[in-house]
Amino acid sequence: MCRFLAYKGVPIVVHKLIFEPKNSLINQSFDAREIEEPLNGDGFGVGWYSPDIDPEPAVFVSMSPAWSNRNLRYLAPKIRSTCIFAHVRAASVGDIAEANCHPFHYKRLMMMHNGGIEGFAQIKRVLRRGLSDEMYSWIHGETDSEHFFALFLEFLRAKGDDYKLSDMADAMNQTVAAVEAMKLAAGVTDGTYLNMVITNGSEMLATRFVTTDEEPLSLYFSEGSRYVCEDGVCHMMPADPSEHAVLIVSEKLTGERGDWRPVPSNHMILVDKDSKVSFRRMGATA
Repeated sequence: MCRFLAYKGVPIVVHKLIFEPKNSLINQSFDAREIEEPLNGDGFGVGWYSPDIDPEPAVFVSMSPAWSNRNLRYLAPKIRSTCIFAHVRAASVGDIAEANCHPFHYKRLMMMHNGGIEGFAQIKRVLRRGLSDEMYSWIHGETDSEHFFALFLEFLRAKGDDYKLSDMADAMNQTVAAVEAMKLAAGVTDGTYLNMVITNGSEMLATRFVTTDEEPLSLYFSEGSRYVCEDGVCHMMPADPSEHAVLIVSEKLTGERGDWRPVPSNHMILVDKDSKVSFRRMGATA
């Protein structure tokens, strides 16, 4: 499995998100606390938006461990953005390679995943066969995550260029239903684990979902205030509505209990252009 964080709000420096908190994503890369495997050293990735330069995100990935990457330590204090993804990988499907590191991006959209599609090898050919030539050629890696994203993009593209956040949620439900239908046809009964975040830089959708009776993997959110890190002490501070911020994380970054709430099981969390949060049960229509 993997660990990740997603941020949307007033501009913040990447270093304050991934290095400074007590249980930072860097610490989670070698000592994750809320998952059976504590080591996430099979690569990492950071994605961020600079809309005054380009509406598409910048993405930096490496197959080296996040804890020892010199370039990441150098760049993180020098990048500021209103929308940031960061991910540390524990490889399951796919080799340790840059092409398999999250986040993945297509035009303005960016995605990262913690979890897995059990039995993916048995449906991979069928899934790829259903993709358009463009999305088939867009896939560069081997992961179930990237293939799921490609299928999601097919459903979203069908809704037109002026899609809404609700359309993203609908496309997510369609993708999950299509994957589960493929698994059923292939006789795969093992679960699908989807803790996933997708953004276009202004809106964000995340899922905490599993197809079995077990509890989904951990996923928390924090919202309504301004995220502040000073001298290694990080917490949400009361702020003007114009400084509203949202964090979605695999593990709580700090011990401030009031800052973090679990995303409900088998729900999506939707973050709109104004960083307002709402929820939608997976499979439910708007």
